[in-house]
Amino acid sequence: MTSIHDVAEATGVSTATVSRALRGLPNVSPRTRELVRAAATQLGYVPSPSASGLSGGRHHAVAIVIPSTARWFYVTVVEGVDSVLRRENYDTFLVILAATATDRERLFNNALLRKRADAVIALGIDFTAEERRELRTVGMPAIVVGSPVRGVRSVGIDDLAAGKLAMDHLLALGHRRIGHLGGETEWGMDHSVGQDRSQAWRSALRNVGIEPEPHWYALGGFLMPPAKAAALEMLASEQRPTAIFAGSDEMAFGAMLAAAELGLRVPEDLSVIGIDDHDWSESFGLTTVKQDPRDQGRVAARSVVDELSGAEEVTDRVTTAAVTLVVRRSTAPPAGQSEPDGRTSTRPPG
Repeated sequence: MTSIHDVAEATGVSTATVSRALRGLPNVSPRTRELVRAAATQLGYVPSPSASGLSGGRHHAVAIVIPSTARWFYVTVVEGVDSVLRRENYDTFLVILAATATDRERLFNNALLRKRADAVIALGIDFTAEERRELRTVGMPAIVVGSPVRGVRSVGIDDLAAGKLAMDHLLALGHRRIGHLGGETEWGMDHSVGQDRSQAWRSALRNVGIEPEPHWYALGGFLMPPAKAAALEMLASEQRPTAIFAGSDEMAFGAMLAAAELGLRVPEDLSVIGIDDHDWSESFGLTTVKQDPRDQGRVAARSVVDELSGAEEVTDRVTTAAVTLVVRRSTAPPAGQSEPDGRTSTRPPG
């Protein structure tokens, strides 16, 4: 069966340009439009009902595919997406995608998306090669919020850089026994976020001549309860860390709760840093590497709306969002180390 990808290859233009040309949308030159139409006729390409319906706004809806509603990051991105789409008079519908092959097949092979949506915004999902082919076949605009996915536009932070920023802060304070609460994901979800942040932890320690101890690392699942359980075990070790870098603020909250349960003071006995700047982080006094998921959602929504309206194709396939270090009261030098102003900490040794 001939796909829009075949037409794009035959004409040497993008699938987005093919889609715009066949739908009669603006920002396509007359020569390109005729070239695309001739190739489509020659190859026998027939646009899918969902693709051909776009020009008349038959759906005027965007699907937001989300792995879970249990994580602050996902919900906050959705808020940003919705703020743009609502203003542009697009409806949204949420597809909660459990991490199973059956659910993935239902979503793509049974055409759930193409029957209801003009575009798809996916949060933290690593599309398979077959799923990317499905998106190309129907010419459906798509963007991922999270780590880059081959062949699909994306917006997200540089997770290695964010992890390095967190580790540089702890190392500058004088910490050398630094534990890490890492995140893990299930099949088909975006696994590189947790991997990159964990790699930043390992690399930062090795760069100062320290080989990370096995008991300094534990999986926290990007959620507070499992992170608390993991931190309790980590902090019970004989050579417990003097600081913990958590791969997300929710896991950092778990570490702080674990410390309190063990009678450890933050930051006097244990420094804690996270990544996100969660809505609760200021209340916890958590030092963190701030990102703006609402803005990432707005950027993703603006991107698909522009493509649906016939704007020129975006050449930037990967949009890297900014991160900044926000220092609060959860981090300080370890006991016996000099404070930044030259004073010596009088905290008891950890």
